[in-house]
Amino acid sequence: MATLCRPAVSVPEHVITMEQTLELARSVHKDHPQLQLALRLIRNTGVQKRHILQPIEETLRHPGLDARNATYEAAAKERVPAVIREALASAELGAEDIDVIIYVSCTGFMMPSLTAWLINTMGFRTDARQVPIAQLGCAAGGAAINRAHDFCTAYPGTNALIVACEFCSLCYQPTDLSVGNLLSNGLFGDGVAAAVVRGEGGTGVQLERNGSYLVPNTEDWIAYDVRSTGFHFKLDKRVPGTMEPLAPALKELAGQHGWSADALDFYIIHAGGPRILDDLSKYLGVPPEAFRFSRATLTEYGNIASAVVLDALRRMFDEGGTAPAARGLMAGFGPGITAEMVLGRWTTSHSPGSPAGSAVSVTTRGVGATHPAFVSRRK
Repeated sequence: MATLCRPAVSVPEHVITMEQTLELARSVHKDHPQLQLALRLIRNTGVQKRHILQPIEETLRHPGLDARNATYEAAAKERVPAVIREALASAELGAEDIDVIIYVSCTGFMMPSLTAWLINTMGFRTDARQVPIAQLGCAAGGAAINRAHDFCTAYPGTNALIVACEFCSLCYQPTDLSVGNLLSNGLFGDGVAAAVVRGEGGTGVQLERNGSYLVPNTEDWIAYDVRSTGFHFKLDKRVPGTMEPLAPALKELAGQHGWSADALDFYIIHAGGPRILDDLSKYLGVPPEAFRFSRATLTEYGNIASAVVLDALRRMFDEGGTAPAARGLMAGFGPGITAEMVLGRWTTSHSPGSPAGSAVSVTTRGVGATHPAFVSRRK
């Protein structure tokens, strides 16, 4: 089974605290008729500080979409390689061992994808598959794990690299006065993360089953309104209540695997906001402490979009992991409203093919256990 190894995470050096955010909102939007509502919503996020790519003075200026996108590309090329090297080292692999690169981001645009630049500059093989995912928002972190799982299951013995690059501060829109946009100004942060999914061996979460679920008729609840000034974030007031329809999907996936979603050993959940975690605790029937890694990410970094699940997982690694064969659930939530979910067990085995104490071995539904069509080349 494929194993998700320790993620590497990096955040920019510029920091903005909640108090600074509130003061900026008071000064920049002092005449806004719903200012007090926006301030209350920002306080309720629980985000104590966020890391942003540029000093706040530059962040508040809008030099144009072209200039912002150029900043995104330059920052990605400057910051992504270091987290990739750290992730590869944690997985005990080299760039030449990677068979597919899955790059996720919703805060800038490049064509060709950054994956092409990475192959040309970091020693990845020229036959490595490229899978850029740009339109799943915060759910893309979970989707990247699931597509890596699918790939390594379809092509046994291969390895996948996941990269999440999010510079949410580059989407700040000074003239957008909607309450949802004002809230996003106090919620989102910047961050870059990478992780390797090994087809054999490795320490981390051994991936067993994944699934997706879309809440019908909610595609406009979280969205970008694309204008000449760039991406304008749209957030419906109903979004915080989405765990009620999504929790049954998590329960169903666990049930298909013979597990109970309220009786697992660890939970790595996208922290879109405290209400998301509070409601999921309620509807899954698990204690709030179960989401402590996700809450720590939200408190210290804010919502770093697709990188949240990788950072929350990194925090579990840094705590020492968990018991061998401990069972867990990972999930990312985003536009759609979409959930990307995966079940797995903790393994510390480096032996290829080791079941890591698993009582059963389950093939991901809908993905073949073997596939002769892909032969990995090793240098």
